[in-house]
Amino acid sequence: MPAAPDFPPAPDRVAPKRALISVSDKTGLVEAAKVLADHGVELVSTGGTRAAIAAAGLAVKDISELTNFPEMMDGRVKTLHPIVHGGLLGVRDAPEHAKAMADHGIGAIDIVYVNLYPFEATVAKGGSFEDCVENIDIGGPAMVRSAAKNHGYVAICTEIADLEEVLAELKDAGTTSLTLRKKLAARAYARTASYDAAISAWFAGQLGEEAPRRRAYAGELAQTMRYGENPHQAASFYRFANPRIGVATAKQLQGKELSYNNINDTDAAYELIAEFDPAKAPACAIIKHANPCGVATGASLAEAYERALACDPTSAFGGIVALNTRLDAATAAKVLEVFTEVVIAPDADEDAVALFRKKKNVRLLVTGGLPDPHAPGETFRSVSGGFLVQSRDTAHLTAADLKVVTKRSPTDEEVRDMLFAFTIAKHVKSNAIVYARQGQTLGVGAGQMNRKDSARIAALRAADFGLDLKGSACASEAFFPFPDGLLQAADAGCTAVIQPGGSIGDDKVIEAADERGIAMVFTGVRVFRH
Repeated sequence: MPAAPDFPPAPDRVAPKRALISVSDKTGLVEAAKVLADHGVELVSTGGTRAAIAAAGLAVKDISELTNFPEMMDGRVKTLHPIVHGGLLGVRDAPEHAKAMADHGIGAIDIVYVNLYPFEATVAKGGSFEDCVENIDIGGPAMVRSAAKNHGYVAICTEIADLEEVLAELKDAGTTSLTLRKKLAARAYARTASYDAAISAWFAGQLGEEAPRRRAYAGELAQTMRYGENPHQAASFYRFANPRIGVATAKQLQGKELSYNNINDTDAAYELIAEFDPAKAPACAIIKHANPCGVATGASLAEAYERALACDPTSAFGGIVALNTRLDAATAAKVLEVFTEVVIAPDADEDAVALFRKKKNVRLLVTGGLPDPHAPGETFRSVSGGFLVQSRDTAHLTAADLKVVTKRSPTDEEVRDMLFAFTIAKHVKSNAIVYARQGQTLGVGAGQMNRKDSARIAALRAADFGLDLKGSACASEAFFPFPDGLLQAADAGCTAVIQPGGSIGDDKVIEAADERGIAMVFTGVRVFRH
């Protein structure tokens, strides 16, 4: 391990004399280059970037004029040269470094503006394997890391907002500050880290590696928050480079800034409502603390909302409303009758938006679409000293997937109710029990330590709001280990039960169902959500 040399302290202020610019995204490039030139900064650039600067009538050197070495190998080799990296890494006030720079004709580079080849964008648009590989930047990250390491003298910018901060200091004082250069260096390493994370994740996916030896996730700051789950916790929200449709891509049309809990609950709500195809029926899900308190379909979106609300209007207070189709004025008017934190939908009519403007604190989000509930992907969560990774739960059942295990087979209506209930149970915290009938949840029991209690609580909630469970379907997201949970559901009035099966006590549970005349099916699929 190299020891730190005894370098002189880095200067607080540096007056830049040379800037190296090489960017794929040329937004704001010419305007920034003009400001640099106006401050007497020599411009050095590459390829298309140099051409764009020159076309604006500005003096700019090609990188080959510094290196005396031509760009070659389809542009793969142009900045990977000692003249470039010596100019970036040389500690100006260290005698040995200064001598080496003088002996080899290495000129200092004081500002670097490099945004990397658009690898993430190439992947997002479905580029071929070869196109993605070609858009892996090598020289760019090398320059970024070199410049960031030598932040005592070099200001490194990886996006136009960074460069604008440098230009602001130049306009103010004609120099860059050490404080800013350190901030820029930290951002630069975060950028190369996120870039490498995207590449490594893509490569692992191409190879079909479910558990690569090393795994990294990276995101870009979307917003800081007043606090996290509780006021004493700090929090912030980050977006992936190619985010899944939902809360990360949503456009907020109005309302207060989203909180940590808002984002968490809205994500849960939208992932649930995405299970319901709008081409089949409008659907609404009302979520509280990441658990559904009511879900329903309807002949109209307004009816779907009313049916979802009827399941548990008490818990709906201060909840999240998710819709699977365009929000209309009739539905908006009904939603606004109840205090609601967030409403999220693929889109909204202008007259619906106008109604929301009268409730300035209610957040209205539109996403432009629904996430694909069947699309593969990963989820992760932290644990002490590490994190857990798993594939997204894409379980999707049809009637053909169900195995009847009781003497009585379910009716077609019961099958529809069971599949609806099981879809909801997939999004309820375990242990989960859901009662449903005719496309409407009637009672939801979530997060209990045993399944019997979940069944009992779900039935009590249904009774509280005058919902009759007679003839309903009951879904359990995991097997009944004992008959007690099933008997609790039977006592409540359900006539059909859907569960994964697979318990050593299955025979006794089936026997209990037969004694009560209940139709029961096994899915063979468990959908735990802890």
